[in-house]
Amino acid sequence: MPVELSISGGVAEIVLNDPAKLNAVDEAAITGLSDALDAAEAAGVRALLLRGEGRAFCAGRDISGVDPATDDARGYLDEVVTPLLRRLAAFPAPTFAAANGACLGVGLGLLIATDVVYVADTAKIGSPFANLGATLDSGGHALFVERLGAHRTLDLIYTAELMSGAEAVAAGLFSRVVPEAELLAFTRERVARVATGATGAFLASKALVARLRDERIGLWESVADENAAQGELCASEDYREGFAAFQEKRRPVFTGAPAPAVR
Repeated sequence: MPVELSISGGVAEIVLNDPAKLNAVDEAAITGLSDALDAAEAAGVRALLLRGEGRAFCAGRDISGVDPATDDARGYLDEVVTPLLRRLAAFPAPTFAAANGACLGVGLGLLIATDVVYVADTAKIGSPFANLGATLDSGGHALFVERLGAHRTLDLIYTAELMSGAEAVAAGLFSRVVPEAELLAFTRERVARVATGATGAFLASKALVARLRDERIGLWESVADENAAQGELCASEDYREGFAAFQEKRRPVFTGAPAPAVR
């Protein structure tokens, strides 16, 4: 199976499992990813981990059988890829990716749509499309311009040179760089920890961050959103448990309360 899902301890682990093709995805694999997200949400998981099997996270679209004369690139991106990326970005629990090897094209887009990305020091990130007569897609332009600026973005696009995971994290693209041999254990430990946390509070922050990113709201509008979210959280079981645990000098036991609405 090109996509595998396992659920344990409130954590869903979704694996791209076609290592012979560096986990390059076709429409069937993208459907499999969407189905796995649906199943994980239905199971009520409190955290999700996305990774690739073998020596790559995802090398992008599988173009081995694509005829450029009949390829509907826009339809593929609009109707297949972008809905998946939006689905992942809106997943109702914290999401993490463990990224090693090639993280290109749709693979890069999957990382952009994930909340927290840990990358191997040897990961390869950038735009290989100059060698295909195509352009960077799946959100790559927005990420690179925001974090790297216009000049470095176009340098990467024009030259098709790839950044290492260490370079990408140093430039602010992703969360943290980890030695490749330690990446999966490192990520799994943190995902398991988050899965026992205050899920409602995490999702409030996820919504607040998304609004800052997508709507470019200002400081005081964001403060108002924070105030509203905090007001709703204070009525939750996890909020009460967190305060009680602090006052009683013990570790909190969170059950995962519903997220407050962020307008």
